[in-house]
Amino acid sequence: MIFHETTLKDAWLIELQKRGDERGFFARTYCETEFAAHGLITRYVQQNTSFSKDKGTLRGMHFQRGDAAEAKLVRCLRGAIMDIIVDLRGASPTYMQHEAFELTDENRHQLYVPPGFAHAFQTLTDDVEVSYLVSSPYTPSAEGGLRYDDPALGIDWPVPVSVISDKDRVWPLLSADAEPIFA
Repeated sequence: MIFHETTLKDAWLIELQKRGDERGFFARTYCETEFAAHGLITRYVQQNTSFSKDKGTLRGMHFQRGDAAEAKLVRCLRGAIMDIIVDLRGASPTYMQHEAFELTDENRHQLYVPPGFAHAFQTLTDDVEVSYLVSSPYTPSAEGGLRYDDPALGIDWPVPVSVISDKDRVWPLLSADAEPIFA
């Protein structure tokens, strides 16, 4: 795997190192030793998958608070997504900054999202499947989210939002005087 630093502290874009022959290729998508060498979380307790049938579907901006805060390792298995993360850690030099990453079934890139980040993705094609590992089990009481269209974030989504859950549509807007969500 090839680890690429992003503009956000502690977030990484991971490129697979393919070994190929006439059959196709083989590549590692996770290696505990390599993740530990980059200071990343190495224990994952859950693997999730989502399927979105329509281009423009938006899922997120989700995060988990407290002890349930999650690291995620996200990969698009079919189709293409624009994955966007926001650093919500008050002590981070990249606090409240976001970055976008195109993850596709062709580039096979993975995104490591550290705890303390909000995470969302929008589908760029129809029939998209995304898989991701998470370091903490889903805890409904620790769930939080940001509005995808919050002016304080200034996120420019690549295509018009065609499908979004009611929950994701009504997350509260950020307040100018709000305390950081993560210390």
